[in-house]
Amino acid sequence: MSATKVIVIGSGFSGLSAATCLADQGYDVTVLEKNSTPGGRARSFSADGFTFDMGPSWYWMPDVFESYFNRFGKSTSDYYKLKRLDPSYTVVFGENDFVDIPATMPELHQLFESMEQGSTAQLDKFLEQAAYKYEVGINQLVYKPGRSVSEFMSPKLLLDVLRMDVFQSFYKHIRRYFKNERILKLMEFPVLFLGALPQNTPALYSLMNYADIKLGTWYPMGGMYKIVEGMVQLAMEKGVKFEFDQNVQQIEVANGKATHVVTNSGYFEADVVVASADYHHVEQHLLPRAYQSYSESYWNSRVMAPSSLLFYLGINKPLQNLQHHNLFFDEDFGPHAHEIYTDPKWPEKPLFYVSAPSVTDASVAPAGCENLFILMPVAPGLEDTPELRELYFEKIMDRLEQLTKQEIRSAIIYKRSYAHKDFISDYNAFKGNAYGLANTLMQTALLKPSLKSRKVSNLYYTGQLTVPGPGVPPSLISGQVVAKEISKEYATPVAVKV
Repeated sequence: MSATKVIVIGSGFSGLSAATCLADQGYDVTVLEKNSTPGGRARSFSADGFTFDMGPSWYWMPDVFESYFNRFGKSTSDYYKLKRLDPSYTVVFGENDFVDIPATMPELHQLFESMEQGSTAQLDKFLEQAAYKYEVGINQLVYKPGRSVSEFMSPKLLLDVLRMDVFQSFYKHIRRYFKNERILKLMEFPVLFLGALPQNTPALYSLMNYADIKLGTWYPMGGMYKIVEGMVQLAMEKGVKFEFDQNVQQIEVANGKATHVVTNSGYFEADVVVASADYHHVEQHLLPRAYQSYSESYWNSRVMAPSSLLFYLGINKPLQNLQHHNLFFDEDFGPHAHEIYTDPKWPEKPLFYVSAPSVTDASVAPAGCENLFILMPVAPGLEDTPELRELYFEKIMDRLEQLTKQEIRSAIIYKRSYAHKDFISDYNAFKGNAYGLANTLMQTALLKPSLKSRKVSNLYYTGQLTVPGPGVPPSLISGQVVAKEISKEYATPVAVKV
């Protein structure tokens, strides 16, 4: 008898999480990674003395990360050093109109009161309810595998769900508390991480505001890739094996069971397969048609979170008027949102985000230089050409230079862009999406693609296209959830077939 062989496809947060949890329980786990380094969308690269995080740049919900490492008797501090940012981030409403979001409640109260009289009391009421949602949502609901209605049938949980405003939109919910347009923009910003408009996002997700305001915005010194490095180190301590540059080409199925995973250079036997790669790609391109649970029309009917146009810039001088995180809300989000969700096209006047990690961390740029990461959300599935990228680079730089009152373009010594084609090439991302499936009411819990294949008995899915949803903390949780489901069904080792 040999340990159950588990093949995990993909080494993003969900894949690393699932692999480590299963190896810790005695499974024989091998991770197959398409790229040459682990991390998925959270990979990193270095060039000309600069170190760039390629994807995630916000560290929210520190308790989720700590809980993950704690389950193995470890702490985040064993692998990386965290620093809380203050201000948490800056919102740019226009020229000479920058609003720093403070990390302390007294300062935040003062800021809110300066914008809307009486808003301090309303903020406290809002956060009290949001804290309840966070406790139930993050500590209970997101750990549900979403495979059966029975998971939600306890009287207490049903009452909790009703109390959490699942059937009310975040847009309506937040307007019960505040009237000031600036406050509304500040409070609606966190739900944009969920990949849908506030009008289409359940009010349950005010828990994101609690994460933002109460738990804070943090940064792992050295960059977000330090999390990946820590997770890989822990995985290897538990016995996980990694195979890089393994582009999976096929999952062989016999009698309703996955038997082998075939890559460009290897042939891996499996008792269980966990797909942390793009769910649509695995379903539509790696499985025989008879074993696909969802049709192409099903996938085309899903509401996808946005894609992104990204720029990684190395600047040969220090920059002024930028914090670590900067949100440029100097244009109306309404038209831009319409161009993402309703009438998909490249936007006329896009909002954008700039991260300058070198403001906090000198290690990510040469001395006297600045590291910039620029993100513009765009609809998935758009035409992506070098000319379009350059057009939007110039648009963004025009506004960035004007609003921060400095020349930047002439100081660029490194530049790289990244968009739809790259997301498809590197991650097989459906329609070039960056974040996964939008967290709309009709794509929540049981209504998401299932974490277990309906037609292949030993094939499971994890990551941002299944439960609990997009984002780094949910992906980390997703891996733990699928590992628990596998351990229920494969509790004892099975003989490896020869």
